[in-house]
Amino acid sequence: MTRNRYTQIGLDRIIRLAWLEKTASLVLDGNDSLAIKTALQHGLQDCFQSPTTVERGSLDKTITNLMKVWFTVPQELEPLHARGLELLKRLPPQEHLPIHWGMIMAVYPFWSSVAIQTGRLLRLQENTLAAHIQRRVREQYGERQTVSRATQRVLRSYVDWGVLIESSEKGLYSVGVPIPINDSQVIAWLVEASIRARENGSAPLRDLLNSPSLFPFQIKPIHAEQLVAASPCLDFLRHGLDDELIMLKRPPI
Repeated sequence: MTRNRYTQIGLDRIIRLAWLEKTASLVLDGNDSLAIKTALQHGLQDCFQSPTTVERGSLDKTITNLMKVWFTVPQELEPLHARGLELLKRLPPQEHLPIHWGMIMAVYPFWSSVAIQTGRLLRLQENTLAAHIQRRVREQYGERQTVSRATQRVLRSYVDWGVLIESSEKGLYSVGVPIPINDSQVIAWLVEASIRARENGSAPLRDLLNSPSLFPFQIKPIHAEQLVAASPCLDFLRHGLDDELIMLKRPPI
């Protein structure tokens, strides 16, 4: 199997929302790679002081993940990244979570895969166990302990972001308060991020808006024409009266 961002884990650290916000802020302020890395090392080092942890190794791996989301993004994600930064600049801080969610799942589809399994289980029942999510993710990525460990860290990240709530019983999760999204540009950007987390690069509109990978959000209904008008990178193809396929726009030849 070819190892690319769709088939590899790539993300096995807890990623706190505040850390992504700090990283994006440093990028928006025009800092270069060295300045961003130095600022993150100083800002995050107290979070990694543990007698059971190799501080430099864990800290550096986390910083690599953070910078890959908001600085050294894969080339095909550069347009999404640029518009994501513009949205962060325009929106108030309390509305930044969907942008960080979209960017991290586009860069690391493993984040999206864990969200899909989490969202599916939470649609079936009020609570779900980490073990059930881990089992489903292992079915996709392989029966390896590294998969279970990475899944658990992504789930811990969801708790930090407030989109999952852990009960008094360890490893038992329920969904947080749904985050409403009514801004058409944000919806279009998040839909594009969701498509870029999929290897096939397209999906029916209803599947995208109702995707379990977007379980933290309550997205207002939107037509394909509105979606495409709000994004320079999306196109759609209509089948029948109400079956609309959303896809990435092909670059001009």
